[in-house]
Order: sequence, then structure tokens, then C-alpha cells
Amino acid sequence: MWYVYVLRCNDKSLYTGISTDVNKRLLRHNSGKGAKYTRHRRPVELVYVEEFITKSEALKREIEIKKLGKENKKRLIRFGLGKKLDPSSRAASK
Repeated sequence: MWYVYVLRCNDKSLYTGISTDVNKRLLRHNSGKGAKYTRHRRPVELVYVEEFITKSEALKREIEIKKLGKENKKRLIRFGLGKKLDPSSRAASK
């Protein structure tokens, strides 16, 4: 499975990415070995996740989310179709 995830950074900005293992990716972001964007905005918090069967689907959705304005991203996080997963949950990485 592939996941599109949204992180809330320490400066309150939002970062969107994809991964097959959200927990592992979150740990990389918080260790400073994730995306360049998040390196100086740690710690980051997982606030939103959507699940997809293919990488292609996940990439398309990532682009859609990245095109949203900040207010629409906040609405997606609050009311969206995704799953709010506990970063320690194994479900985020399956």
C-alpha cells in the first residue's frame, strides 16, 4: 500500500509527501534525514493520511493536496476522508 501524508511542522507549516511506511518516514523527518523542507522545521507531527493501492494514485493525490491553499488543507485535515493515524500505530505502515 501507498500513503499520502500531511505533517504539521514546528513552525505550523504543512508538508505533504508519500510513502509505503508512514511511521518510518515520520521518524526520518524527525531525525533530520527526511525532506529538506522539514529538516529545520522539526519536530513534525503526522496530522493526516490517505491510503492508495498504487504509487501512481498516491502521487496524483499528493499533487492535488499540494495545490490546495493552506485553509483548504486545514479543512482536509479536519474533515477529510483520510485516516488520522497514531504515529506509533502499525496500521500506518501496512
